[in-house]
Amino acid sequence: MNKTVYTFGGAADHSDPRQADKTVTGGKGANLAEMARIGLPVPPGFTITTEECVRYLQEGADFSDDLRGQVAEALKHIEATVGKKFGDASDPLLVSVRSGARVSMPGMMDTVLNLGLNDETVQGLASASGDERFAWDSYRRFIQMYSDVVLGLDHGLFEEALEITKEDNDYYADTEMTADDWKTLVAEYKSLAEEELGHPFPQDVHEQLWGAIKAVFDSWDSDRAKVYRRLNDIPADWGTAVNVQAMVFGNMGDTSATGVAFTRDPATGEKAYYGEYLINAQGEDVVAGIRTPQYLTKAAREAANAKPLSMEEAMPEPYAELAHVFDLLEKHYKDMQDIEFTVQQGKLWMLQTRSGKRTAKAALKLAVDMVGEGLIDEKTAIRRVDPMALDQLLHPTLDPEAKRDVLTSGLPASPGAASGKIVLDADTAENWAQRGEKVILVRVETSPEDIHGMHAAQGILTARGGMTSHAAVVARGMGRPCVSGASQVSIDRQAKTLLIGNRELKEGDTITLDGGNGQVMAGEVPTIEPELAGDFARLMEWADKHRRMRVRTNAETPHDCRMARQFGAEGIGLCRTEHMFFDAGRISAVREMILADDERGRRVALEKLLPEQRKDFREIFEVMVGLPCTIRLLDPPLHEFLPHGHAEFEELANATGVGIDHLKRRAGELHEFNPMLGHRGCRLGITFPEIYEMQARAIFEAACEVARESGEAPVPEIMIPLVATKRELELLKALVDRVAKQVFEEQGASVEYLVGTMIELPRAALMAGEIAEEGAFFSFGTNDLTQTTLGVSRDDSARFLAPYVDKGIFPRDPFVSLDIDGVGQLVELAAERGRATRPDIKLGICGEHGGDPASIDFCEKVGLDYVSASPYRVPIARLAAAQASLGS
Repeated sequence: MNKTVYTFGGAADHSDPRQADKTVTGGKGANLAEMARIGLPVPPGFTITTEECVRYLQEGADFSDDLRGQVAEALKHIEATVGKKFGDASDPLLVSVRSGARVSMPGMMDTVLNLGLNDETVQGLASASGDERFAWDSYRRFIQMYSDVVLGLDHGLFEEALEITKEDNDYYADTEMTADDWKTLVAEYKSLAEEELGHPFPQDVHEQLWGAIKAVFDSWDSDRAKVYRRLNDIPADWGTAVNVQAMVFGNMGDTSATGVAFTRDPATGEKAYYGEYLINAQGEDVVAGIRTPQYLTKAAREAANAKPLSMEEAMPEPYAELAHVFDLLEKHYKDMQDIEFTVQQGKLWMLQTRSGKRTAKAALKLAVDMVGEGLIDEKTAIRRVDPMALDQLLHPTLDPEAKRDVLTSGLPASPGAASGKIVLDADTAENWAQRGEKVILVRVETSPEDIHGMHAAQGILTARGGMTSHAAVVARGMGRPCVSGASQVSIDRQAKTLLIGNRELKEGDTITLDGGNGQVMAGEVPTIEPELAGDFARLMEWADKHRRMRVRTNAETPHDCRMARQFGAEGIGLCRTEHMFFDAGRISAVREMILADDERGRRVALEKLLPEQRKDFREIFEVMVGLPCTIRLLDPPLHEFLPHGHAEFEELANATGVGIDHLKRRAGELHEFNPMLGHRGCRLGITFPEIYEMQARAIFEAACEVARESGEAPVPEIMIPLVATKRELELLKALVDRVAKQVFEEQGASVEYLVGTMIELPRAALMAGEIAEEGAFFSFGTNDLTQTTLGVSRDDSARFLAPYVDKGIFPRDPFVSLDIDGVGQLVELAAERGRATRPDIKLGICGEHGGDPASIDFCEKVGLDYVSASPYRVPIARLAAAQASLGS
């Protein structure tokens, strides 16, 4: 029999290594078993493996007799441990059913609490607990949650019924509801469910259990889970485990509570307990933002000048035990822990521990501090920080000196600053962002269905919820600034307006969020550049020590070069010279050159461009002095430079003295049906060699000038683009060498240089052995190599690539993360054949994939010498290269 169910807690055997494997039992299941193994108070339960989820989703079949038998045995383990029977009308065992993937996916999949309640067992629960109100409160919670998660009913139906009941009785909080109120509401809930479903709410507890298990498995393939997986590169075939656990109750009066806590501050990394709790509540009340929770510690309460007592003050004994558990778990797992707990009538129970989601700032501080504390070593610290999370630190923050028109304040749920136009729903956020608008998503409280809008938004503002609500946790994981619990914000979705205090704003108005202090401001507030010192610098120092590959930048302006050097770039991997020609002062000369009838006309135009190009390269070399600079000679699809419209033709005619009709006829002659595969790259250099002559001259003259003035020569690496044959490179290398010799003789000085090519065509990869006879380096242009290998236009692929990823045709967008199986094979083949011909050939990657950690890991495996990324991605590449070297 294949074991797919593992028990934990009580007398369970935790010795099977598969139970501790998160790929088998998921993060939640593995950690519950581990907490039970080391003696912490964990309610007993069992885990159904991720393998069973994958089988269920792939085969689409009902649950096997084998699985049903294992679950029945596991239920007996829980019953024996707690001394209650599942479905017993006199003293029932109730269970929770939760998901648990191998990585944390907060809010993405579903949970059902209080399962096992029906019209009979609720009476038994009331009798056994001696608290009728508690029993009926638990029953109404179960009906609402089960109806939503398992039966697919709109939870808003039930929320509306509850709000009407509270209004009718003039209640403010749920805790004011009496047992009779809950009984009445339960009857209404059941009627609502039957009306919507066409059949009664299920009373059979075993039907309830299997319905919940099925719903958790199905939730792995929900729309929101698919979006989350796509955003976080989580493979679809991992699946989720199901955890069934004996219920403990935080809603049994004033000696009971529930809470969520972190062993350190997940926003800043500060070594201080961080969390919230609610007296007389269940866990969903905290994370869903239904009630405003209280602070965990006295110090946090006093710092916020809050009145409700902290857990430390209101429940000193359970708090002291909880603090001891915090320290034990952090030392055991050697990482900050995210913990869920319940206090049932004074007794502490642990419901979950996992490595806590954290901001990039906190991740850096935690990693560096824990090395200092001796908990982890440098290599572990490097592995622990997500390279993509660094992006949160590399962008501007609000200028502290700027004027702020503060509208209100909420909780500083996720640090950072953002300005944007108010939008009130996720779909609008996504639509406006796609048309180039910066938006702030404003909601009463977010839900998992808002994931796409949260990703599209610059920041998130909620009227309700705490520091551990859905909005806060997801925003921190995404690196979005978030202000939650801004209670003065009132939203009218029909009118598309906000009322903040006495100020009315409408959808489309601009606001600014400061996720560091919780302020919400009118208008846009200026920003300042980030500081890259302290913990950031320390981690980068460790990363540089442990990485093998070098990291360069893609840049063609002095500003980008300076920024890249500030971020640690070790040279230029791609300077796209065509970008230099779009300047308003040059475009006329470029058009004159392109539309000229003969070589003489082209050379006249090129003479105008030579001093501008020399100045461009001089400025770059001055910033990058002493470092290698790979400069790609002109590679434009010519249509990008041609005049468009009568006004541009008229302007060019006036500048050149050539008639408009002639220019239009010449432009028509140059028209291409597929310009991306047309007269561009080295084909331009072969047919119009004078263009590459001008660029080579500008490069060498600038290099000689900088070398003479600074005493340290730049290292130009001249790259011939779009080569498909050895002969193309041979002809153009000879041209570059000839110009270099002329310039060096004229200048009475010389600099070292290399001539190589960009491998961006499948034929070039296949013929790399021959091409390496002429090329001193290969730079893999993975943007075009992906286009030409897949036959897919990057600019047009957005319409269909998302469904391709969702359907598993590609694991990720191949223009974001390298297609290892296809394009990767060509890179590996070209590297192997190039080295066979020229063992010392320099190999790098300069497509956008050079800033993607998964692609960088592949480059390390292939043994490339460097990766090149855009300036703001240089630190990401440095850390990812270190992780790749360490084999993380």
